[in-house]
Amino acid sequence: MISGSTPTSRRATRGCSIRSVRIRLPGQRGELLARHEDGVDLHHLVWRLGPGWRVCSSAVLGGGIGPRDWLLNAQVPGGYPRMDPDRHLAEIAAAAHLTGPGAGLMTAADVSAYTTAADEGVHATATCGLGVRGWAAVPGEGTGGPPPPGTVNIVVTFPVPLSDAALVNAVATATEAKVQALLDAGLDCSGTPTDAVCVAAPAASPDTGAAEPFAGPRSRWGARLARAVHAAVLEGALRQS
Repeated sequence: MISGSTPTSRRATRGCSIRSVRIRLPGQRGELLARHEDGVDLHHLVWRLGPGWRVCSSAVLGGGIGPRDWLLNAQVPGGYPRMDPDRHLAEIAAAAHLTGPGAGLMTAADVSAYTTAADEGVHATATCGLGVRGWAAVPGEGTGGPPPPGTVNIVVTFPVPLSDAALVNAVATATEAKVQALLDAGLDCSGTPTDAVCVAAPAASPDTGAAEPFAGPRSRWGARLARAVHAAVLEGALRQS
């Protein structure tokens, strides 16, 4: 279980191109794994949470709110050809020996170039693919086809339980902080068409205490979330601006 006394670090950490597997991410229950798929070298990030965690996410695989034992953020090639991303993510998860319920994200961004930041126990990891970006509210109905998988993916872990409402609030706060970071990086956009967020928190129990009811940007834990996400996304965005 993540301790509430985790040392504070408000500086984002640059990812680097790592060829080896099973690399521990700093300050998080995560790994950077490598795979060779269809003639291409790719990476994916894995959080082996184990039992006792609840996740709220917009993930392609395992989205929604509920217990999740693992999280996966998988890199796929540009011009992604498959029409079954949930099944593809399940295959990657199985190859990484992930069992039980989980949530899976995908992106065409270089996952090994992840950025991280932490604020008083709240950890944020971002992978920033900003080649296809714009504003959320635009005229017209769109193309009708699947958008390119550029994608800003954000994974956040909390050291304290969150109520269902607070989990949803945390996704909104993370999104607000992402947009703030993109604007601070000088980018004229609110994100990409395929951005996704995962928020993970331990389930309430006698050991972890009662669930926190709020995660808005002016709440105790929401403010920490916002600062961590802003720092991680800003670092990733600045490298592309």
